[in-house]
Amino acid sequence: MRHPLVPLLHRVTAGALVLAGSWTASGGPAAASAAPPAPEASRVAFTERYHALQHGGIVRAANASISCRAAGAAGGSRAARDACSAARSGGTGVNGRFDTEYIDVDRDPNTYNSSRAEVRLPKGARVSYARLYWGGNLRVGEQKPAKDDGRVLIAEPGGEYKEVLADTVVGHQVTSGADAFQASADVTELVRGSRPGLYMVAQVNVAGGRSAAGAWGGWTLVVAYENKAEPLRHLAVWDGFEAIGAAGREFRLPGLRFPARAGGRAGLVTYDGDRGVTGDTLTLRTSRTKKAGQRPRTTVTRLSDRYNPRDDVLNSTISEPGKAAPRRVPAYTNTLGYDSDVFDLRRGLRDGGDRLAFRLASRRDVVWAGALFAAVDAKR
Repeated sequence: MRHPLVPLLHRVTAGALVLAGSWTASGGPAAASAAPPAPEASRVAFTERYHALQHGGIVRAANASISCRAAGAAGGSRAARDACSAARSGGTGVNGRFDTEYIDVDRDPNTYNSSRAEVRLPKGARVSYARLYWGGNLRVGEQKPAKDDGRVLIAEPGGEYKEVLADTVVGHQVTSGADAFQASADVTELVRGSRPGLYMVAQVNVAGGRSAAGAWGGWTLVVAYENKAEPLRHLAVWDGFEAIGAAGREFRLPGLRFPARAGGRAGLVTYDGDRGVTGDTLTLRTSRTKKAGQRPRTTVTRLSDRYNPRDDVLNSTISEPGKAAPRRVPAYTNTLGYDSDVFDLRRGLRDGGDRLAFRLASRRDVVWAGALFAAVDAKR
């Protein structure tokens, strides 16, 4: 939903970090030690989290944690429920127009939200790094406590819930009706020791109900892997928490030298982009350094695909190139405010270079950017 670009307040608290034990049937962590909330800041500048030059790539699993109230649910008019079903199927409804309900697919009475998504690794891959991102809006028809921002549950394929605590500063900004946050944690050992398949993430601290700002939230698991059968690639993961408006913001990824006609993909995690509210764009700028004293050659490419129009890339989608996307449960086409999209970069990499920069802008919405990752061929 639209918000003026005027931050109202932010909170800062002391914090700690840990990956704790299994979640018991009684609703508590079996081996979790008490820990205060993670430190928070209203703006977290984007910085490089992971970088490797290796044969391999990056995959990700993602899903939303909240949606509109669907047909057959108690409360609300028949027309509203039908509108929700149409939006979930790909309609242009935006989150501020709906009553909402939590997505909860695990049949566990101790969780109030849960969803699944697939980590699809190629044969022979070894996990190098994995990071879980989660976030959403804490204030809708209810107000969620910020102390729970840095806690979430994750279950690997066939496994039980483990409590994950944020291991870095949590981004948390309150502005004109929205109370937005993102947290993240390193889960490399968990993912490395598990098989590919459907991961479950639960208890993302998002609020339900209805407000002009709208309810939104979800999670993304980013996994870098090594595989000798694949090309040598630069693998990079950047993250932060920054509000994006009409002026836009540029994210520079230096040190990624790539040849002409290289292949590559990039993924972006953002919050509160609305389908049908145009004016949000993602642009790739590549530069190629020439001889001393000469200006670098620059190529600028507006990124888009069949899921993400040129002027509405932040359109509440979880998408990536290819015919067979990884599985999600549920697999709503319109996530009503959560974007985790992967873009093909080949058109923008055609001239080769040694610098990448992504510019994200939103002329009519205020959105929050949380993570950016890229896998780019280092040589042909």
